[in-house]
Amino acid sequence: MALSIESWLDQHSSAHVRWLLKRLSANDTQQTGGHQAGFYIPRRDLFREFPALDQPEQENPKVIFDLYLDSHDEKVAPVVTWYNNKFRNGTRNETRITRLGGSASPLLNGRNTGSLILMAFLSEDGPTCKIHLWICRDQEEEQCVEDRWGPVEPGQIVRFGPGQLFSSASDLLGRRLLNGEIPSEWHKEFPSTSDIFDKALELASRRRTEDVDSRLVERRKLELKLFSEVEEAVELPLFMDLANNNAPMEKFLEKAKSIVNRRKSRSGLSLERHVRQILGEEGLAESRDYDYQPTVDSKARPDFIFPSTAAYMDSGFPTCNLRMLAVKTTCKDRWRQVLKEADRVPTKHLLTLQQGVSTDQFQEMKEASVQLVVPEPLHKHYKNVGHEVLTLEDFIEDVQGLRFDS
Repeated sequence: MALSIESWLDQHSSAHVRWLLKRLSANDTQQTGGHQAGFYIPRRDLFREFPALDQPEQENPKVIFDLYLDSHDEKVAPVVTWYNNKFRNGTRNETRITRLGGSASPLLNGRNTGSLILMAFLSEDGPTCKIHLWICRDQEEEQCVEDRWGPVEPGQIVRFGPGQLFSSASDLLGRRLLNGEIPSEWHKEFPSTSDIFDKALELASRRRTEDVDSRLVERRKLELKLFSEVEEAVELPLFMDLANNNAPMEKFLEKAKSIVNRRKSRSGLSLERHVRQILGEEGLAESRDYDYQPTVDSKARPDFIFPSTAAYMDSGFPTCNLRMLAVKTTCKDRWRQVLKEADRVPTKHLLTLQQGVSTDQFQEMKEASVQLVVPEPLHKHYKNVGHEVLTLEDFIEDVQGLRFDS
């Protein structure tokens, strides 16, 4: 009987195991035409697990190790390499895991672009460690992971280790935002998602970001970083109090569950909030130029309908002047959901922050009349599909014209 992800997580949930969670990007799965032939893991993680790598005086030091790809019942002996020619008048200074078995490896399979992977680092007595890895194969497996730890954003590295209660969002923005200064009322009661959102906008206003697409990407990063910092500052002392007072395990589990639920709630609302904010900044008013999550059919509700619900419900209104926009942080296994939304709109627009899609999956989307909308700073992950992906600015310019055409 195949191993389930629940059993696998329980099997490796030792106090001595270090975890790393991330989503495979198009660059990881070789969809962007690069020549890395392996997926990316930050240097500091691999230096910790493979100390022999940390040799700047040696050109491209390597270590061979055992990798157990448990989700697919495979074992390989790949190489982790520090490409360090930056110290010899070059430009590269990154670590990659290669020799995974070529295109036959699930880790290099383009269909797994956007998939959530979990790496469990098990230290041994020797100079290296072995890694057990799981690639989530469907939404149910991703949901199982998120029920334990909360959502993992595209481009985010989530870490857990011995004695570590909170994950790190430092790979999104490397400096602390609040410098230890958190409003006193936030210590008494955790701020609402609206409070976090407003604070992120305040911090973002200090930066000079003109274009729509960069605004969205930077604000999202800023908000997640802020949320993570506040979470650690507010919740960590509460965990310490439970430990110091020898609280029963149920209290720890109750607190952990509330934290995970809050993370999921923030993630579910965040991208939509930022899109609504930017639409307003670009002169599009809710209830005049668009409606948010309207009920237009008996099926699933779209996130945004342009120019209005009334126009959509008016059978005489030309369908060529109707637009819908679905908003999904990741789209690998979720894009088909938009096919059930807004029957009258022939082309479904889908905004995502996922770092690339496979060529095959993109072709499936095209055939189903799904048009991807991706912020311009992320287009580097979509080289395999050419210029067929819209920017958010492209989409906004299109819907701004609807008020004159309708």
